[in-house]
Amino acid sequence: MKKSLFLSTLMMLSMIPLLHSQNREDWPGLRHFREANEKLGLPAKGEKRVVFMGNSITQAWIEGRPEFFADNAYINRGISGQTTPQMLLRFRADVIALKPAVVVILAGINDIAGNTGPSTLEMIMDNIASMAELAKTNGIVPILCSVLPAYVCQWSAVKDPAGKVINLNKMIKFYAIEHQIIYLDYYSSMVDERKGLKAAYAEDEVHPNLAGYDVMEPLVKRAIELAVK
Repeated sequence: MKKSLFLSTLMMLSMIPLLHSQNREDWPGLRHFREANEKLGLPAKGEKRVVFMGNSITQAWIEGRPEFFADNAYINRGISGQTTPQMLLRFRADVIALKPAVVVILAGINDIAGNTGPSTLEMIMDNIASMAELAKTNGIVPILCSVLPAYVCQWSAVKDPAGKVINLNKMIKFYAIEHQIIYLDYYSSMVDERKGLKAAYAEDEVHPNLAGYDVMEPLVKRAIELAVK
């Protein structure tokens, strides 16, 4: 995808984060990947399938860097604007039913922004933990990602998102260590002196640009290699 088109996509994603949450007929977005899931089918014998579960940051990743997913046979199941309760509701359809070996879970910033109503950090962590536990129960190795730095959420009036991200990441990391789950730290490689996302890695303070995804890709590949072992 050309850089200008990719940046336009990021701006669109940041401007309409509530698109899916406002769909009362399919609040969790179960229809979004239904046809793609049916077409995908089950893994081939010996295949170590990897699914990425997330929001617009995950969705924009495949739109901006489709070759990263194609070359590595990764499955992207990101939906713009989604919060952790929505992801939890579609976790069986978009992750478990696909029988992956690994799931990469990147979630939380939209909860902090209040996309589907007020959420405490404990509520967000409960949903992330539930996804991890569902994965483990079904023989899937979860990778829990840190939330990316965010100095401001331009579509939301939330106060101090940077501080909330730091505290949520502490909770995710503690849970991962306690339950012997891989914790993937994007935050440390992408944070600036404001505790926000480095300007070189984003155009709108939240969504990575192509340079941001260039930082994330080797980090997640190493985590996946560890997980499949």
